[in-house]
Amino acid sequence: MSRDLRLELATGPLTPFQIAAIAICVGLNMLDGFDILAMSFSASGVKADWQLHDGQIGALLSGGLVGMAVGSLTLGPCADRWGRRRIVLLAAAIAGAGMLLSCAARNFTDLLVLRVITGVGIGGTIASVAVIVSEYAPDRWRRTALAIYATGYSIGATLGGAITTIAVSRYGWRAAFLTGGIMSLLMLPLAWWHLPESLDFLVSRRPPKALERVNALLRLTGRPQVNELDAPCSPLALSAVERPRLLNATTLLAWVVFFSTMAGFYFIVSWTPRLLTAAGLSSTQGMTGGVLLNLGGIAGCGLYALAAMRLDAHRLLAAALLLTALMIAAFSLALGSLSIALGAGLILGVAANAAMAGLYAVGPPLYATAVRATGMGLAIGVGRFGAIIAPVASGLLLDRGWSGADLYRLFSVPFLIAAVATFALGPARSR
Repeated sequence: MSRDLRLELATGPLTPFQIAAIAICVGLNMLDGFDILAMSFSASGVKADWQLHDGQIGALLSGGLVGMAVGSLTLGPCADRWGRRRIVLLAAAIAGAGMLLSCAARNFTDLLVLRVITGVGIGGTIASVAVIVSEYAPDRWRRTALAIYATGYSIGATLGGAITTIAVSRYGWRAAFLTGGIMSLLMLPLAWWHLPESLDFLVSRRPPKALERVNALLRLTGRPQVNELDAPCSPLALSAVERPRLLNATTLLAWVVFFSTMAGFYFIVSWTPRLLTAAGLSSTQGMTGGVLLNLGGIAGCGLYALAAMRLDAHRLLAAALLLTALMIAAFSLALGSLSIALGAGLILGVAANAAMAGLYAVGPPLYATAVRATGMGLAIGVGRFGAIIAPVASGLLLDRGWSGADLYRLFSVPFLIAAVATFALGPARSR
């Protein structure tokens, strides 16, 4: 094969087929937002029904994140081996089923197990769809497309949160999981029909009928077909070449950025509705604060997407992390006052979600094609460990007498650490 198909895709125009593929990935990323808001918004009701303490609520908030870490670390490499589309569809089905079954949980243990199962599905989904966005977006649109992809979380959280706020107030906390499960499963038929397989995977791994599948993708992108594919590298040779590139200083710095950012971010989205309620606001007002936090997230991801078209993605991410550190410290002073807390929460949502958008914009280009899903899966998996620790530690600290304001000040530190690591990531990647 004399043509470099991946180069053609990277340097060519953005076709309607590619836009549709990216849009499906945005929709699949909404699953993460659905899930986090489902547990966050149901936390007060679960605590009251089963007489749980804050440490157990923290465990439930982290249970889904444990599953996400497992899903990212295990299903990400599976996607590199067996196909990204196949793993995404399987993982999305697991996530939707886990959320629906959570409606029938009888006790703390049942719900904790189902939270982990749901998280496995979501972790396996987002590890691969970010890679598909990276591969189908042309070079000049890639960072913007990845930032737009990241808005899927905020859109899912805002849309699901708005519906859940009404449903929970009328039907109880189980309605939160029912809403999330239905919205998740509705994405499956769309993904089945419109989510393409990775062209990079088809060319490099050469699964059965690879030539036919490549030509089908070329027709959909309006490009001439090919008569044959070049011989693929053997797996052993590929592993020997790629492994040193995956484990290096850039990867370690990326892990610090993902770990620290996700620790701070998932503390914010998991505990904010509960802490606003504990500070004296009503349950509905606390959930409204959570919705506004994610509504600000849509604006934050959108602003990052626009800025990424002109500015360096690493510096832009560092700026978003620094702004988040400042805003989370400021938010600690606003607890207990409805108008100030809601306004500060909106701005905090803008900054924190812009930082999360930056992770998905900066991450995939760090890794070579053959290990990209593995690299992103590992980075997201490491980040999820930070996300797991944060809610559990917060619950334990609350049980020990810490206030919500104390926790917000504490979790400004991870964003500062992530900002420093991001500044170092650019020069490390160049070396």
